[in-house]
Amino acid sequence: MDNSIDNPEAISELLDYQDGSVVSRTLVKDKAGTVTVFAFDAGESLSEHTAPYDTLLMVAEGAARVTIATDVHNVTTGQILRLPAKVPHAVHAVERFKMLLVMIRVTGK
Repeated sequence: MDNSIDNPEAISELLDYQDGSVVSRTLVKDKAGTVTVFAFDAGESLSEHTAPYDTLLMVAEGAARVTIATDVHNVTTGQILRLPAKVPHAVHAVERFKMLLVMIRVTGK
C-alpha cells in the first residue's frame, strides 16, 4: 500500500471509520519516529500502554478521553496533547474520533 501524501489532504480524510473498530494507517515509519492516523468508532479504545518516545496526539475530528498515568484529559477537534515517553496512557473514543499521532525519537534521551 502506498501511504505517501503527495498533495495537501485533510487529516480527517486520510482514513475511513469502520463500525466497531479502531483502524490505522502509518504515513511515516523511520528510525527517527512514526506518523500514524487512527479512526475510532464510538466507544472503541486503545488499552493502556507505553511508548518509547514522546508522542503528540492531534485530534482531527470527534472527541476522546485520554488517560496519562492518573490524569484524564477530554480532547476534541483541533486540540493537541503530548503523551510523555514511558508513561502509561490509554485512549477511549467518546464519539467517533480521528487522530494523528506523531512519535519522535529524541536523541540523547
